[in-house]
Amino acid sequence: MPLESCMILLDNSEFMRNGDYVPSRLGAQSDAANLVANQKTQSNPESTVGVIAMSSKGPSTGAQLLVSPTDDLGKILSALHGVPLSGELTPPGADAVDVAASVQVAALALKHRRNKNGAQRIVLFVGSPLEHATSRSLVKAGKQLKKNNVFIDVVCLGELGENEAKLRELVDAANGPSAEGVERTCHLVTIPAGVLPSDVLISSPVLRADGAGGGMGGGAAAAGAPPPGGADGFADFGGIDPNMDPELAMALRVSMEEERARQERAAAAAGAEGGDGGAASGDGP
Repeated sequence: MPLESCMILLDNSEFMRNGDYVPSRLGAQSDAANLVANQKTQSNPESTVGVIAMSSKGPSTGAQLLVSPTDDLGKILSALHGVPLSGELTPPGADAVDVAASVQVAALALKHRRNKNGAQRIVLFVGSPLEHATSRSLVKAGKQLKKNNVFIDVVCLGELGENEAKLRELVDAANGPSAEGVERTCHLVTIPAGVLPSDVLISSPVLRADGAGGGMGGGAAAAGAPPPGGADGFADFGGIDPNMDPELAMALRVSMEEERARQERAAAAAGAEGGDGGAASGDGP
């Protein structure tokens, strides 16, 4: 995979307490961000990853740079695990996170990256409603990314009805006009409630090995698209090559198996309750 510098933007607003994802939006986002960080750093030894929390505490609310782009996986994972909920109330007339401003901070961090030869990419996670974000501001941010040769992948967790159309405008502006048949470099991935984001990202263009330098297929990523080539071989290990990091790969595999078992039990219980209800209704006079 080509050399790349990547900034991961995390939504740590109070909306991330929501339990429509397992164990919560914040926890599901953390797992997915870990997967992205591992894939980026393992795909090329010189690739770097940075982390930004889009909601900070105190008077200086807004995006907070937690880690500048680095190849030190320990620092990256420490930052990802240490992101707390902001605990701040959303002021009237504003969103819990300012996507356009956060993207600008990420682009500035990438501008000062150590290795200027690699591609630049932002992976943006959004799990709070964008009620006040205007299409104009998002399109402007997308065009600015396009001008500076910065790619962006957006992962939408929850609030799909509110956010999907607006985030699609951001991604389309970052892609810019493209001829028919030309592969796009920026993507939108929407995660349905109850689905593990890491499971969706494994088979999405965000983690496809052939797209890191700007050759990913598809405009708005479709969840469930099959990964190319041999990428599917690591699906059982959360997309991580067990030869590169056996402990992390095994931990991801155990976590995924436990979650599948939990979902199967929940589905079986729901089916049993439905069957009992049908039988009860049929016992009437």
